[in-house]
Amino acid sequence: MTISVFVTREIPDEGLEMLKHNKSLRVEVYEKNRIIPRSELLRHVKGKNVILSMLTEKIDKGVMEAAGSSLKMVANYAVGFDNIDLKEAAKRKLVVTNAAHPNVSEAVAEHAIALIFALAHRIVESDHYTRMGKYKGWEPQLLLGTDVMGKTLGLIGSGAIGSLVARRMYEGFGVKILYTDVKRNPTFEKAYKAIYKTKIQLLRESDFVSLHVPLLPSTKHLINDRVLRAMKKTAFLINTARGPVVDSAALVRALKSGRLAGAALDVFEDEPAFARRKSDAQYLQHAWNVILTPHTASATIETRQAMSRAAAENILAFVRGKRPPNKIEKR
Repeated sequence: MTISVFVTREIPDEGLEMLKHNKSLRVEVYEKNRIIPRSELLRHVKGKNVILSMLTEKIDKGVMEAAGSSLKMVANYAVGFDNIDLKEAAKRKLVVTNAAHPNVSEAVAEHAIALIFALAHRIVESDHYTRMGKYKGWEPQLLLGTDVMGKTLGLIGSGAIGSLVARRMYEGFGVKILYTDVKRNPTFEKAYKAIYKTKIQLLRESDFVSLHVPLLPSTKHLINDRVLRAMKKTAFLINTARGPVVDSAALVRALKSGRLAGAALDVFEDEPAFARRKSDAQYLQHAWNVILTPHTASATIETRQAMSRAAAENILAFVRGKRPPNKIEKR
């Protein structure tokens, strides 16, 4: 029996080669290297057994109905899976997997740390200043930033990525670690001398606040007007988690009013449409105390290949009648 797999966008080659070398699979990759339009997605999934999806696609009831009863699996090429309607998938008894891999946590942690230092040392602003020909010579008070060593880092989320950030910042730079989570993490506390705080306490005391939580109904707009008002005026916010965790309009208000020193965002509300909006997005794009990266925290060659292999391994395990390594159990 041949199993048909539709890949909604070309991914790094290692995973695709693994799938194409399996003679029981017929692999179809969307021919245009862009986000697949909804109408084309609905057309291409018809009659497919497996959808290898990107986080840019909403795999909801409409897509599942378009695929029909032949659909048995959705393999997401992402660690997160908030783009998939898990309840609908459960009703249809579909297997859902993500592309979790240790490399992903490492890459995102590195990116978050890079953003912390870029904010503190005004790297992006300094680069622009130099490229624009404004540098006329050394000055004692030119583009003064702030030290990171010895400061307080507040982590919202103490999972895999949060733990890696804590380890590197605590061991490497003597940063004091505060954290908050749905429950206390004794192992985390012992390893990094981390102190558990309520969210508001953490925000009041931290010089840098880094977000490491999944997007859930309970975490949408976790960072809002009330929360931002609790932060120090000298503090910085870093988001490498999911865009809707931060109320972007509230963030812009805080930055405009000077209630926050700066922010670094790798993810955005309603991306990528947010980046094209003329109000909040334009402000963020032109504010020198804001750093924006286009959802590239995990964008290293090694990590994206590892994700490609993980997605393929999930599919191959499924077609062999085995439990996929990254099967999503929660519904």
